[in-house]
Amino acid sequence: MRNRQATQLLFELSKPGRRAAVIPPSDVLTDEPLESLLPSEALATEELALPEVAEGDVVRHYTNLSTLNMSVDTHFYPLGSCTMKYNPKRNERLAGLGGVVDLHPYQPESTLQGMLRLLYELQGILAEISGLPAVSLQPAAGAHGELTALMAAAAYFAERGEKRTKVLTPDSAHGTNPASATMAGFQAITIRSAADGSVDLDDLASKLDDQVAVVMITNPNTLGLFDKGISEIAKRVHAVGGFVYLDGANMNAILGVTRPGDLGADMMHFNPHKTFSGPHGGGGPGAGPICVNEALGPYLPSPMVVREGDAYRLDYDRPRSIGRVRSFFGNVGVLVRAYCYILSHGPAGLRKVSEQAVLNANYLLARVKHILPVPHGDKCMHEFVASAERLKATRGITAMDIAKRLLDYGFHAPTVYFPLTVPEALMVEPTETESKETLDAFCEALFRITEEDADLVHSAPTTTAVRRPDELTAARKPIVKWNHSGG
Repeated sequence: MRNRQATQLLFELSKPGRRAAVIPPSDVLTDEPLESLLPSEALATEELALPEVAEGDVVRHYTNLSTLNMSVDTHFYPLGSCTMKYNPKRNERLAGLGGVVDLHPYQPESTLQGMLRLLYELQGILAEISGLPAVSLQPAAGAHGELTALMAAAAYFAERGEKRTKVLTPDSAHGTNPASATMAGFQAITIRSAADGSVDLDDLASKLDDQVAVVMITNPNTLGLFDKGISEIAKRVHAVGGFVYLDGANMNAILGVTRPGDLGADMMHFNPHKTFSGPHGGGGPGAGPICVNEALGPYLPSPMVVREGDAYRLDYDRPRSIGRVRSFFGNVGVLVRAYCYILSHGPAGLRKVSEQAVLNANYLLARVKHILPVPHGDKCMHEFVASAERLKATRGITAMDIAKRLLDYGFHAPTVYFPLTVPEALMVEPTETESKETLDAFCEALFRITEEDADLVHSAPTTTAVRRPDELTAARKPIVKWNHSGG
């Protein structure tokens, strides 16, 4: 029987007078009322309506809630494009060492030499992996990295007196690409995909002119395909004076095999949580380091970590820099984890990561394509996009139905309805950390779901604490305020 405390709010568990801690009387020696020692605007006018719960109830409440969650530590998480792979606990332990977590960014640089060396070496490692020489570790997420790099490009063109207004993005791009372009002050223009899922070179050519600042491309793309036209794309963009931005979200497929800089890219970001297996999601701190070519290097955010002899320091003397985009020098804890992951694998190991990721994805594709067709070929890179369009037409079972029913089988759902270029899309990424046995079990679940009674699948999930909500209403009319009185 499901634990009742796992599905109740703290307000519902609250009982007047319950306490998790007893606060002693104030030891401030004064004859004046304590309220008189504080400014009036800091005083509450009425008692806060907070839940009153004993410590044991609080512990059980949050422990039971944690058991309702799916995570990479508890379930297979084939969330296409998000690369939800196992996070090595070794890296967590190393990032939690006292010499790391006890540092403070306001310490004198002479007392931060170990950390500054680590960050300096990470800059060099990312430059080598990307094939781009200048690196900033400041951005706090992949999308933030996109925005930062586009701001650097804007500063480059402004200094040259060029008023470039356009950024081109493929129709299969991550939504952050056009959003970042707009945030950076550019007009985002869509490039069509060709029938094979690659960038339509003719459509690209029709939109390239001297107003194009950047063309953003994900390669491998969101269909899990390596765009073989990347070098030609870069050549055409460079011919009109623009830059090529490579979205590094899918680096897990080419890590150690090829380098974006060698393909003609001028800018890119890394997602350490995707490529280098840092913690993913949950609203916690992230990182989105960017790498750029020599021409854009002077415009990167300041400060940057530099080496002088045997010492390391933060260089603020960067007159052409776009300035700081993050407090201090980024989310260092995430960067430490990435550094540890990279050093643990080494060059050969990083290549093995990509090779295994591609192998797993192709194995899964080969097993499911007869029930869930894959519109763009029999081979893929690290992920593929299947379609439930035929199943919807014959049995009324949609991609969303499959996603919800998979929860009953103990699997997190793949990404659904993205990219928009594939009807009833199911975007599956198994990652290199999953075993053949896990992949086979996932396939078996898919086979069973496609043969189940359609009404049962429509009603899924049936075993979770929360049944299928009305997503449309939830998105359009979200209830974001809790009435503690029970309303």
